[in-house]
Amino acid sequence: MSGNEPGYLRLGVNIDHVATIRNARGGEHPDPVRAAKLSAAAGADGITAHLREDRRHIRDGDIARLKDDVGLPLNLEMAATPEMLSIALRHQPHACCIVPERREEVTTEGGLDAAGLHNHLKPIVDRLREADIRVSLFINADRRQLEAAVSLGAPVVELHTGAYCEAAFARENAKRDAELARLAKAARDGVALGLEVHAGHGLTFDTVDPVAAMPELAELNIGHFLIGEAIFIGLEASIRKMRTAMDEARGGARAVKTKDQA
Repeated sequence: MSGNEPGYLRLGVNIDHVATIRNARGGEHPDPVRAAKLSAAAGADGITAHLREDRRHIRDGDIARLKDDVGLPLNLEMAATPEMLSIALRHQPHACCIVPERREEVTTEGGLDAAGLHNHLKPIVDRLREADIRVSLFINADRRQLEAAVSLGAPVVELHTGAYCEAAFARENAKRDAELARLAKAARDGVALGLEVHAGHGLTFDTVDPVAAMPELAELNIGHFLIGEAIFIGLEASIRKMRTAMDEARGGARAVKTKDQA
């Protein structure tokens, strides 16, 4: 079974906002590396962390510890800048997801314009691939962006699910359904183009099912909601509940992971 076939859907847990809480008062607590280890125990398949230019949550030292101490693949979210490229090449995470970044945004507001930024992105993608780091691009569900990923040589894309989640939260059912249809089409198109397709941003217990049910998706990356829910039920329980929801959306019994999904 490959990551693009119906079956096991990987869960990447983003632990950025454990670091956000830590940074609110300084010091070392709560520790995002401890959160990553708890995530592993609860059924996460990977850890995602976004090292932002302003270091508002994850710090450079966190990246080194996440890479060395956790035992799960590390997916480093990064802007397409020389500084972040240098950091990625130094730490050698399993994967790097290139995301758009504006200093004034509260959270990532949309997908990367891979098509419009082709000439800027190409040397960064090439350097990462030369270092045997798996490259993904965080994009909107748009055929043009999928084709740009192929042109750039990025083997993975992550579809931005934020518009769908926002419409679902606002009970704008027609918009919700339209966004789901766009995501489903992009997942199909991405696989047809030879890409591995992931998805994430804003997913919750209430919104994950129809996304997880898309058989073309190989991985979901979820963070802010899981960290927030941990306040009420604990981090491990939050992740296990999400893991169960994902498995049930894929047809019930949890499928067996195989080497080519790692």
